[in-house]
Amino acid sequence: MSEESETTSSGKDVGAGMAIGLALGVAIGSATDNLGLWLAIGVALGAAIGAGLSNRE
Repeated sequence: MSEESETTSSGKDVGAGMAIGLALGVAIGSATDNLGLWLAIGVALGAAIGAGLSNRE
């Protein structure tokens, strides 16, 4: 596998994680009426989960 395709795959994992975190953050933020806080938490956790998924082999 070329180095470029590994980078693209890694970016997709992080992007997918951020999208899931964003969705969860919006849902929790809407339910608790604190959208700003949960939006930021969701994106941060999603990026962390996506980075963890991209590092697995």
